[in-house]
Amino acid sequence: MSGASVVGGGVNAIAGGGTLLTFPALIWLGRDPVLANATNALGLLPGTVFGALGFRAELARSRAWVALLLLPSLAGGIAGAILLLRTPSSTFEVVVPWLVLAATLLLAVQEPLSARLRQREAIRLGPGWKVLAVLFQVGVGVYGGYFGAGIGILMLAALGLLGMRDLHQMNGVKNLLAAAINGIAIVWFIISDAVLWNDALIMMVGAGLGGWTAAHLAQRLGRKVVRRAVITIGLAMAASLALRLR
Repeated sequence: MSGASVVGGGVNAIAGGGTLLTFPALIWLGRDPVLANATNALGLLPGTVFGALGFRAELARSRAWVALLLLPSLAGGIAGAILLLRTPSSTFEVVVPWLVLAATLLLAVQEPLSARLRQREAIRLGPGWKVLAVLFQVGVGVYGGYFGAGIGILMLAALGLLGMRDLHQMNGVKNLLAAAINGIAIVWFIISDAVLWNDALIMMVGAGLGGWTAAHLAQRLGRKVVRRAVITIGLAMAASLALRLR
């Protein structure tokens, strides 16, 4: 469990999707799926937080985006957490592979699409785009509070299409918003007594180490390498989740 959480925390810091590694590990240990999902959210939170801290310089240049998207993230996160504890945990398995695959393909074509959008600067920065960004982030928050695999890829794709060019800056914003989504969901899980604390504590240590290390490693590797890693991870996530349904 500790090894999966280290890798999962690192994957979350770079691209999102660490849940794919840690959630199945909890299931293989015989944990109830809903409790495993809630525990997984708490266990990976330090990796997301340390990942955001690793990009703190980039976050300082992203205050406008954080101010716009933080409250929608919190609102969606608590809604998703409530939904999770009120529905069977097997429900999300049907849609997750397709959501992750769509987000990964969107990220793969993000640069040419962003280039076309930058030619229409006034439209891209208009109030309509901001409203769409807020609504999309609420949806990401609901999904993140409910399950969460792939929310990093969804946010990276959206931030790129909305004009953010620096992938490290995008990772910083993504990690901060993911921490907000998971953090508010975790509050509800704790209140509802849905956390397996022994597993969560082991995961928190490993995820924190993985997230801090990956954030610094990502900046050394460079933009192209990180982008390719994000796309590869996304495709692997979609394929693995789809195989679980068979």
